[in-house]
Amino acid sequence: MNEKSGILPFLEMGFRPFFLGASIFAVLSMALWSAIYLFKLPVTMESISVFEWHAHEMFYGYAVAVISGFLLTSVRTWTRLPTAHGNVLLALFLMWATARILLFFGTSYIELAGILDITFSLCLSFVLTLRIVQAKQWKQLAIIGKILLITTCNLMFYLGAVGLMEHGVAWGIYGGLYIVVALIFTMGRRVIPFFIERAAGGEIKLFNAKWIDISSLVFFLIFAVNQVFFGRQDLSAYLALFLFVVNTIRLVGWHHPVIWKQSLLWSIYLAFWMITLGFFLIALPYFAAPYFAAESAYLAIHAFTVGGIAIITLGMMSRVSLGHTGNNVYNPPRAVAYALLAILLSAIARVVLPHFSLWTYESLIGFSQALWIVAFLLFIAIYAPILTRTKSS
Repeated sequence: MNEKSGILPFLEMGFRPFFLGASIFAVLSMALWSAIYLFKLPVTMESISVFEWHAHEMFYGYAVAVISGFLLTSVRTWTRLPTAHGNVLLALFLMWATARILLFFGTSYIELAGILDITFSLCLSFVLTLRIVQAKQWKQLAIIGKILLITTCNLMFYLGAVGLMEHGVAWGIYGGLYIVVALIFTMGRRVIPFFIERAAGGEIKLFNAKWIDISSLVFFLIFAVNQVFFGRQDLSAYLALFLFVVNTIRLVGWHHPVIWKQSLLWSIYLAFWMITLGFFLIALPYFAAPYFAAESAYLAIHAFTVGGIAIITLGMMSRVSLGHTGNNVYNPPRAVAYALLAILLSAIARVVLPHFSLWTYESLIGFSQALWIVAFLLFIAIYAPILTRTKSS
């Protein structure tokens, strides 16, 4: 316990419980999904499919936990005002965790899980908004807008799952996916060039071209709305191809040899590349049929999720956890690189290797799931002691 504040170290700042909770959940939920998908473990699913359950928990379970920990910590840094800590932080964490436990039982307790999930998101938004308004940092309210959009999409999912909104489940899943990708774009555009500049010792100055920022934002918004609500393949293909080109230009402009010297740099840089690859895979079936089947679009979803969301969140959790506990982000424990390599290989097995028909599709999925579990077990082994003890300096 912190002698000055009387608060357990685990509950001092938002990243501590939510990063550790997210990583434990990543292991348990993937192990359960593997048992369901590969070994046909029966789970009660009355109103949604097992695939929809899996997708929901990856976005609103894992990804939202990481985003919550990151924002609770970042808003505290931006505003210099304490966000949730102590009992308030514990209450937030328990709402998120209880919803996850309830959904381990399939749809048996989905109504209660939905109430906890939505209440958690609204309380998180209130806590963050309060500090931003107190600090009069009005520009940061855009982040709150995205959290409220995620909450709305999650609400649509639950309304669809209980039969109160037609298409609600699909809208909620795909809406959540593209809002999380939008958040990665927003934060990645800020922090990746900054991290590269710092690692290079100030020898370079990376710029975000205004035309890339504006065009990628506008065209991604149109792309996401079409994907979620309209599903016009031709429009999605052209927009995805444009987003692939624009983000390729951005990433080439960010490149510097120092990236490959630090695992906490190459991981987030390659995660951005995986998302960019996802746009390419969405465009392929339209422009290159019949050489690439429509299944490329499903692989694209996993380029966004396993390749983009999982890699960048694991990398950011690793970096933030070190930086806010007095450890050196430029000299992380060696095993961090192995964890990041495992999640990268998981993405390659899930997204890239199916195009070559070297192994059966099911075996590749199983291999990807195993690598995912290894990656997060390594993270837990490295960071559980760091996240539960007093800051080292």
